[in-house]
Amino acid sequence: MATVTTSTGNEPAGSPGVPSGGQRERPRITSREAARDYVERTCFSLGPPRLMGATCEWLTAAADGSRPDLAAVSKALGPHAPTQINPWSSVDPLPRGGRVTIDSGGQLGIASAPRSGAQELCDDLVSDHRKLLELLSSEGIKLLDQAADAARPPQRCLDDPRYRAMEYRFDQIGPFGALTMCSTAATQISVDAGGDTESVQRRWHLLHAIGPAMIAAFSCSSQLYDAPVGAWVSQRMRTWLEVDTPRTCGTAHSRDYGRWAVEVPLLCAQRDGSDDWRAPYGMSFGDWIELGEKSFAGRAPTEADLDLHLMTLFPPVRPTGRLEVRYIDAQPGDLWRVPLAAYAALLSGPGAMAEAMGAARSTAGRWSDAAEFGLADLELRSAATALLSLAAAYSEEPEFVRLLDTAAERCCRGLAPGSEDHV
Repeated sequence: MATVTTSTGNEPAGSPGVPSGGQRERPRITSREAARDYVERTCFSLGPPRLMGATCEWLTAAADGSRPDLAAVSKALGPHAPTQINPWSSVDPLPRGGRVTIDSGGQLGIASAPRSGAQELCDDLVSDHRKLLELLSSEGIKLLDQAADAARPPQRCLDDPRYRAMEYRFDQIGPFGALTMCSTAATQISVDAGGDTESVQRRWHLLHAIGPAMIAAFSCSSQLYDAPVGAWVSQRMRTWLEVDTPRTCGTAHSRDYGRWAVEVPLLCAQRDGSDDWRAPYGMSFGDWIELGEKSFAGRAPTEADLDLHLMTLFPPVRPTGRLEVRYIDAQPGDLWRVPLAAYAALLSGPGAMAEAMGAARSTAGRWSDAAEFGLADLELRSAATALLSLAAAYSEEPEFVRLLDTAAERCCRGLAPGSEDHV
């Protein structure tokens, strides 16, 4: 299982990366069926489910509260800087194996190395977070443990063809694109897909079924600068639900993912010799295949083009070889440990998974309600409390049991993360 770097930029390390030219070096894709086969082959890596990873993201600020200058960020990070801000960086991992990621609005993240247990994973992230804070302090840069930026308007900091094309597409839809790209942060969790297709589908189904209740349990982004009128407990999740539905809705069945992915409209596409990656509005990847050399690009798409397209899909659970949970808000302080511990426990075996499915069944599919009302909805509150209590029962780490029990009690009280001291 490769290291996971998940952000709005959305390219997991170890997964197919952004094409950097040489399109003709990769095989052409000549049919929708071939494209679906490629998606299924690359997005679901079969094997015994043993490992998990995570990416913790943070908003960033200079000493005066403004977005930090990227040159200062690059200087502070030195050899750990992502290539988006220093093309010559060696991209060294942090001491415990995490790699620094950067998003379009200047958000920074730590993408962990994969680990066999949640305790080791959390220990790594705590250590690497400490090192990241030390590096950034040299340039007066702060990490803000907020899931949504309530103080600053959205502003794209990174400038590359992909982000320009993404901004152009989203701006045609409404106000949520810029907010999604530049003003939100998440706690993202990655787990092995499963040993066979049936195992993959069970894990896929569970991660979707518990999603609304877990959104309610961990929502902490009720304030977002310039967001359209509406009181939502997770403005971050609201932006994903409303920005571009054909791209973010996903599919309930893992075996349908290839078909769904190929028919999602293109967000961007690399043109040989051009830095304009805007794609014709409404054209799907499948449409591009059919047009071939008569297409806007003057050629048939390649596997590299499909890799890029897959990185522009943002469903609640995204397969990138692993299964990537994308619907949890960034958490205050070090409370990101709680969802990591919860997912490790709920996926720990058939018994835990069956009980979790039972606890979440009544709220499955209620994505919008979860983001808008959260724990104020009594059915979602009950499911969230039950899932965290169940996770505590299945957790093998005493510290995690304490954290999960406390979070369950918080949910039962209808309180947001960070309110644990008041339980």
